[in-house]
Amino acid sequence: METIWIRTTSRRYPVFVGQNVMETLPAFIHDQFSNITSLLIITDETVGGLFLPRLTSLLAEFHPEAYIVPAGEKAKTFDVYYNCLTFALEKKLDRKSLIIAFGGGAVGDLAGFVAATFMRGIPFIQVPTTILAHDSAVGGKVAINHPLGKNMIGAFFQPEAVFYDIEFLETLPPAEKRSGFAEVIKHGLIKDRDLFEWLQSNIKSLENLSNDDLQFMLARGIQVKESIVSKDEKETGIRAFLNLGHTLGHAIEAEMGYGKITHGEAVLIGICFALELSEREFGFSYKKEEFLQWIRALGYKTDVPNHLSSENLVNRMKMDKKTVGQKIRFVLLEQVGRPVLKELEDERLLAHLEHFRSGGGM
Repeated sequence: METIWIRTTSRRYPVFVGQNVMETLPAFIHDQFSNITSLLIITDETVGGLFLPRLTSLLAEFHPEAYIVPAGEKAKTFDVYYNCLTFALEKKLDRKSLIIAFGGGAVGDLAGFVAATFMRGIPFIQVPTTILAHDSAVGGKVAINHPLGKNMIGAFFQPEAVFYDIEFLETLPPAEKRSGFAEVIKHGLIKDRDLFEWLQSNIKSLENLSNDDLQFMLARGIQVKESIVSKDEKETGIRAFLNLGHTLGHAIEAEMGYGKITHGEAVLIGICFALELSEREFGFSYKKEEFLQWIRALGYKTDVPNHLSSENLVNRMKMDKKTVGQKIRFVLLEQVGRPVLKELEDERLLAHLEHFRSGGGM
């Protein structure tokens, strides 16, 4: 097991990564919450069906309640959020209660937002079950979606701890493995050249990832995130670099309909576009064909879906949280490990996007 400490202006907390990490959860709750009054587990249909009995048995002494939400982005709606709050009130949760987010990134975002807003904030613990959640479970961004944009209603609210048991990752379907691995690639590109090169050299398939490889790359990705959020908890500066690929990625998710493409697979397309923009705007140099061959061999698509309108995508990007004064800001790279922010006017961005879609860059 590896322990990584996350340090922000509002809280310092541990991320435990490794096999059988979940077994240490009861002792942590005893140590940190001696006067806990109640415990609520929020999970989804998929994770709940596979693992909820194991977690409730492990935490039996705390008499946990469990609320099950839809799987994936369908969990991050106003109605589901409201229903979680209603359930918490019905079960008499109070300010000394504890919420556990048990699932992937969507459950973590939802449960964290419930915790942040219930009685003006009660503690919660992240127990992620996907590769994607190595990014989303760390750093305190919690939110739900709006039909006009992803994660538009939310807060910055740090967990008390993250228990990242990699045994849960064995049951992930291929699309979810790709979704999470895209964020690992992102972390390497923005901050850790050694990690990026290690990934290209060692990860040739996502089907049979060893526990050692998983623990290594996930811990490195979390360390990258810690190095950024420790300096910029609420995204007033460098935390924006974590959005590499997300501006176009979020637009693709919204235009297709949430849940029609995984978050990471959409972000990977956005990363490909950002790399082309970086090449055209800053002369960014990398082994393009080698990179494309690698990610396509891992099962990724690198093109924007044909049925999506470039004009609609640009309009979606203008509604992104990172947009300021209707000017779209992209995270680009001067070189691997050296990200920059770049504003692009609509017409110029549309021309770049059309060039990308025509195969001019990829």
